[in-house]
Amino acid sequence: MSGPLRIHWTIAPKTPPRPLISCNRCGTVKAYCSSGKFRVNANGKRIDVWLIYRCIDCDNSWNFGIFERCNRRDIDPALLAALESNDLALAHRHAFDVVALRNRIGRVEEFPDVSVHKRRLGDTREAATVLEIQLGLEMPTSLRLDRLLAGELGISRSRLQALEEKRLLILDPDGAKALRKPARAGIAIRIDLAGEADRQAIISAAGG
Repeated sequence: MSGPLRIHWTIAPKTPPRPLISCNRCGTVKAYCSSGKFRVNANGKRIDVWLIYRCIDCDNSWNFGIFERCNRRDIDPALLAALESNDLALAHRHAFDVVALRNRIGRVEEFPDVSVHKRRLGDTREAATVLEIQLGLEMPTSLRLDRLLAGELGISRSRLQALEEKRLLILDPDGAKALRKPARAGIAIRIDLAGEADRQAIISAAGG
């Protein structure tokens, strides 16, 4: 009997969340998008840093605070240089920080579109009948786990539910509850495909 086929999925959201802000130009609540640029303001030894957002309709600006009244000595010089040079990777990371955005503004529009990088772990198991998937996330996502699995494995969500009810699909932690929650790092998914006629198609879709 062959061992399980183990695969690691790294999930990366494609579209950053958008804060919903009362725009004083439009006169109503509008979504704002990150400009990818920082504003750094130094006043003596104190530094303020914001990530600049723009209204999607009128281009009105809103500043998302990164550092406020922070002593220059408390900021790593390399980080300060990245902020002052509008480092794209750093702006990207802050733009995807939905927790910080929600804490600051409250209402945030999230998007479920993701890219998935798939990598085999250990030896290749061509005749495997059990699939084990480990999830990693580059950034938090609002995409539900059942939608992620259905889309990436090419099977329906109702079939996933049926597999779970037969104990052929096991999720750790949280069990079946995890299917209805956003995908998150650290979840382990085990699917017994021994009795499935399309086993090879599912394994191929999983990255095997």
